[in-house]
Amino acid sequence: MDNTSSSPYASAAPQMRFGKIDDLTSRVAAAVDGARKFLFSDQHEEGYWCGELEADTTLESDYILLHTLLGTGDRERFQKAARYILQHQNEDGGWGIYAAGPSNVSASVKAYFGLKLAGYKFDHPAMVRARNKILEMGGATEVNTFTKIYLCFFGQYDYDAVPAIPPEIVLFPNWFWFNIYEISSWSRAILVPLSICYAKKPFKKIPAEMGVEELFVGGRDKLRMHLHWDKKRISWRNFFLFLDRLTHWFERVHIRPLRSIALKSAERWMLQRFEMSDGLGAIFPSMMNSIIALRCLGYSVDDPQVIRALDEFEKLGIEEADTFRVQPCKSPLWDTAYALFALGESGVPANDPRMVKCADWILQKQVRNPGDWKVKNKKGIPGGWYFEFNNEFYPDVDDSAMVCLALAQVEHPNGRYQRESVQRAIDWILSMQCRNGGWASFDKNNDRMVFQYVPFADHNAMLDPPTVDITGRILEMMATYGYDKNHPAVKKAIKFIRQEQDADGSWFGRWGVNYIYGTMQVLRGLEAIGVDYHEPYVQQGAEWLRMVQNPDGGWGETCGSYDDPNTKGVGPSTPSQTGWAVAGLLAANDTRSDSVARGVAYLLRTQKKDGSWDEPYFTGTGFPRVFYLRYHMYRQYFPLLALTTYTKVMAGTQVGAQLAQAGE
Repeated sequence: MDNTSSSPYASAAPQMRFGKIDDLTSRVAAAVDGARKFLFSDQHEEGYWCGELEADTTLESDYILLHTLLGTGDRERFQKAARYILQHQNEDGGWGIYAAGPSNVSASVKAYFGLKLAGYKFDHPAMVRARNKILEMGGATEVNTFTKIYLCFFGQYDYDAVPAIPPEIVLFPNWFWFNIYEISSWSRAILVPLSICYAKKPFKKIPAEMGVEELFVGGRDKLRMHLHWDKKRISWRNFFLFLDRLTHWFERVHIRPLRSIALKSAERWMLQRFEMSDGLGAIFPSMMNSIIALRCLGYSVDDPQVIRALDEFEKLGIEEADTFRVQPCKSPLWDTAYALFALGESGVPANDPRMVKCADWILQKQVRNPGDWKVKNKKGIPGGWYFEFNNEFYPDVDDSAMVCLALAQVEHPNGRYQRESVQRAIDWILSMQCRNGGWASFDKNNDRMVFQYVPFADHNAMLDPPTVDITGRILEMMATYGYDKNHPAVKKAIKFIRQEQDADGSWFGRWGVNYIYGTMQVLRGLEAIGVDYHEPYVQQGAEWLRMVQNPDGGWGETCGSYDDPNTKGVGPSTPSQTGWAVAGLLAANDTRSDSVARGVAYLLRTQKKDGSWDEPYFTGTGFPRVFYLRYHMYRQYFPLLALTTYTKVMAGTQVGAQLAQAGE
């Protein structure tokens, strides 16, 4: 870390700095122009942008697993997927869940099993290294619930030892203390079909040499497979584990009076959400689980529902000459909104045909039907946007706010249509504000933290609580459309943000890695809505950003900061995170320290001749500590936004100083 940058209040003679500023500004202008041209060259003919969304190798492993279970798939594609998995094996033999990350036991066991199913033998050098690392990490009993259940499908784990996910949970009424709408939307979409699988307990016999018996430390002892009680006798974990053991007992003695009704209800729930969507929830795990669930319910592989679900699933794949990889979902609305916003901020005319065409595409995607969010927000009127191409049941607040920000950069020929669409979205967003003043992603007041202790909740994303990064973006959006800090919703939001600030001045980033992202989003929101940048908590946030700047002038933070907050703001510099930090500092009116200039210089130095940037690291977050994302477009539009903001801020500062010198 670099702690040498000066305070924004440090004395400096502006007139002595103009030469450097002028030179840097001209270089920034050229960089902005190059970045603009690159972005436009990547625009789809229909008007949208959609960069690749990269995740870890569990997706390729699951792809092999699914088609092996179904008896479908292409063996040549299996080999390509296996090659891709092997390309990402760590030196210690395991597999991580983000680039350059430590080996993770669940990802490693899945990779090992996927390679076995693809035909790799026990004594292959890569398998030997993987096996040694997996055993060192505790073996197959240490994997998460979803991995255990997938192993059960092939007889490699005991159904009685995995956390129970009974389909009866879909029958719990909405007023009941626990029901499926008290958990996050993505957990809901993953668990409902998985509950069908749990009830039906599918089994696919595989040759012994394809099994993973060797990954159990001390052998496959059922006692070691079970989850262990908390040492503290009276705890929420033990309470839920007791319910889990009780549920398993009912399963064993066949006391399941509501099972057939529950299965029908779960099936109906799932099929309803296939409509107007790119598969269930439009995300990989729920799509995969829904396909298995359909087969468990007796649907044949040539049934229209299965064919459609498989088609959507296959669309996530990217096949090349030697490898095959899978995206967790697609991000067209998110990428399009950010690209449009960055281009508009950079000076592209609001009536530019390319901008109008983009806005036209976005406006057609607005949600007009109620989704799952309606259960906890009965008064809200549909009006948001989702993340993917089609996902009508699951619009999210973050995308909706970003789309509104983007549309502010465009003059659509049908101005009334644009204004009405935006206002509808703003009204929906305001209706989604949580009781504590913040905003979550997909649901309102989805924050019963006790449900984190449910045994099958070890994917670390059982809930969807309000976050400061989303809240900061909404403040920026509201300011764009004329709201100010005296609005009741804004007052509550600012109070929430202040309560969530860490002692060192930073803010946690739920949807981007990590504290750099959260701090940037908050500072931009506060600045836009009119909070005085002299406020101590604002400057404390800016000072934290300056403190964690790298010696090369950039900023970086690894996904490891979710596991260890002591590493917050620590990591190799990346274009996206440097863009965040520069934008955050400028929002706090840091125009006089060296930090911003050095950050800008880093972006200029790392830009390629075609106007783009490279970035090998994961800077997006799916589930903290479990699943991370590498947005291939983050390295393009975030640096452009930062450089554009720098140009505007420094131009205003320079003019202001010159006027002051002239006695104006």
